[in-house]
Amino acid sequence: MIDLRRLRADPEGVKAAIARRGEDVSSLDQVLEMDERQRRLAEERDAVRNEVKGISRQVGDLHKEGRGDEAAELQTRSRDLGQRADALADEVDGLASEIREILLRVPNTPSPDCPDGLTPEENPVIRQVGADLDSFPDHQRVPHWEIGEELGILDVATGTKLSGAMFVMYSGLGATLCRALCQYALDRNADAYREMRPPTLVKTETMVSTGHLPKFEDDAYHLERDDLWAIPTAEVPLTSLFRDEVIDEADLPMKLMAHTSCFRREAGSAGRDTRGLLRIHEFDKVELLAYATEEQSHEVHMDILARAEGAIADLGLTYRIIDLVAGDLGASSARTFDIEVYAPGADQWLEVSSVSWFGDYQARRANARYRRVATEAGGKSQGTRIVNTLNGSGLAVPRVWAGVVESYRQEDGSVRVPDVLKPYMRGVEVIEAGM
Repeated sequence: MIDLRRLRADPEGVKAAIARRGEDVSSLDQVLEMDERQRRLAEERDAVRNEVKGISRQVGDLHKEGRGDEAAELQTRSRDLGQRADALADEVDGLASEIREILLRVPNTPSPDCPDGLTPEENPVIRQVGADLDSFPDHQRVPHWEIGEELGILDVATGTKLSGAMFVMYSGLGATLCRALCQYALDRNADAYREMRPPTLVKTETMVSTGHLPKFEDDAYHLERDDLWAIPTAEVPLTSLFRDEVIDEADLPMKLMAHTSCFRREAGSAGRDTRGLLRIHEFDKVELLAYATEEQSHEVHMDILARAEGAIADLGLTYRIIDLVAGDLGASSARTFDIEVYAPGADQWLEVSSVSWFGDYQARRANARYRRVATEAGGKSQGTRIVNTLNGSGLAVPRVWAGVVESYRQEDGSVRVPDVLKPYMRGVEVIEAGM
């Protein structure tokens, strides 16, 4: 959530920043009008409350002086003023609630370093690494859903039978490959990121904290009976670990990772982008997340990006890094780099990781703060500030699985296991039919 104080201080600057996304900024003018009214009413409320306190003192003095009749008159006036103060307080609270509801739907302001643009086609490619796209031989031009069926490692039909469209089932070494990818991602980041295993179902306020609610309610799975939500990413529970809490600055940056199942009600478009593993409702992912001060954020952002890129590079896949333009950012993000893997069989670039810096946008919604350390020896704490949050996919299974299976397919139809995954495959180096 954007800082209301910042909007007050620089309304035109904030509106210009939001407009870079291609968003309508009229709601911000509405917020400013409501905020001005709320502050005016709050002043009136406080003045009335002070008058009530003053009358209370007068009533006490009058009683001491034996002037009960005059005290009774003042008490009547005090009751009337008290009712007025209560009415003003209700109005102030109502306006505050309305302002919050509007701001919960306003996206984050893009970083000044974020490139301008409104569509994915405008995203600049920072770098491309790996084989030339025209160099892949014909035996690697087979899509993973066909390879998976041939080898018996991916069963789309049974996944659909069990759960419906856009659910899949991995079988045999296909399932082993899923687990191998997750353990590979966890192990390579265990040097700096503390492993967590948060719940997969969370409360509404936990989803609100990251910005997934209320704006993206239709994209989430909701268990109405218990009012719980299936997480779309481990980012959701990890961001709320310190909701309504204060972290010591000495503990920042705090780096966490988690392997969870993720659930997304993504409709996609019929045909090309919903085949196989291109877009599914349930998948496994290892998430990297960090809490940091604003000053630490750039270094942490680059660290998460380097780790996510390193995981793909060491798998030997062809990939590229995209710098998202303002209009293509997620609603909560201020700056995002995407990593895309080239899948030669599907002949597509597949997004496998989004590495994002959110500034204080998410943490403000979660009321997650940090306590600043004293600037001098023996000095007092410098108060609290809203913490910054950052995250990225250490490795998301489905599309990386697809990239591996297509890129490592051999002429005889088998799939060679990438060297970095061999320690996790129970000694298997080549996936063949019937294994």
